[in-house]
Amino acid sequence: MLPEPIKKFAEIFSTLPSIGNRQAIRIAFKLINGGKAKIDELAKTISDLRYLKTCSRCFFVHMERDNLCSICSNPNRQQNVIAIIEKETDLISLERTKKFKGRYLVLGELSKTGILDTVQKLRLNHLKDLIKKEFDSAKAEEIIIAVNPTTYGDINASIITKELAPFTKKISRLGRGIPTGGEIEFADEETLASSIDSRS
Repeated sequence: MLPEPIKKFAEIFSTLPSIGNRQAIRIAFKLINGGKAKIDELAKTISDLRYLKTCSRCFFVHMERDNLCSICSNPNRQQNVIAIIEKETDLISLERTKKFKGRYLVLGELSKTGILDTVQKLRLNHLKDLIKKEFDSAKAEEIIIAVNPTTYGDINASIITKELAPFTKKISRLGRGIPTGGEIEFADEETLASSIDSRS
């Protein structure tokens, strides 16, 4: 009953976060009813995502000329204070508070098993290598474990702490301004700012 292009659209878009098959079909019809110009605009916007690069230092996406994002290449940032985050959207949320002046490591979404995947282990090893190269003491001043305050977030935080403790003078977590079970991405700026200030 559904034309093949709509089926294919729904199949692809229903794999995106928070979009199920029914929602994807509704989006397809909305685009169709908006006309060809809207579809072309969306197609170009999606196509332009291919030009984004991943920062060689923190793994955030960017469009800068070199391999570093604007945060990592900014000499005014505290180079020896590093926040470990799960998702790019967490970085965006923390940056909006204008409270954190250090740099980041985007680790990737953590699993509920408490086991780091291969990419996450490689990223942590990459950070360890950077710390050894960049700091005389081979230790960062502070590493902040900025993961969601959920049960599995706590489990993963303890694993990350064990991995990175030898490479920093101080290791901390965001304060509990964010309720247990909450997510950084959805916290308001004031709550996040309080969490940064009250980290322990």
